[in-house]
Amino acid sequence: MSTMEQWTAAVCADLGLDPGSVDLRTVLDLARDVAHGVARPAAPLTAYLVGMAVGRGLTLPEAAGRVSALAAGWPGPAEEGSGPNQHESGPNEAG
Repeated sequence: MSTMEQWTAAVCADLGLDPGSVDLRTVLDLARDVAHGVARPAAPLTAYLVGMAVGRGLTLPEAAGRVSALAAGWPGPAEEGSGPNQHESGPNEAG
C-alpha cells in the first residue's frame, strides 16, 4: 500500500468516511488544473470548496468538471508583481 493510500485510509477512518468513495485521480487532476491554470495556492482551497459542494449534493465528477473548465478558461497565473492583488507602493516605496 502506498503512502497516499495509507494516508487516505487513515484520514477516512478518522473522519468516518468510506475510503472506497474517494476518487483520488479526480481530486489530483483538479488540483493540477487549478495549480497550473490559476495559481498553486488556489489548488488546496479549490479542493476544499469542491468538497463543500459535494457535501451539499453535487457529484465529485460534476463539481470537478465545472471547476476544471473554469480553471482552463482562467487568464493564467499572474506574473509576479501583476494582477488584482498587486502590492501598491506606499509613500516610502518606489513604484
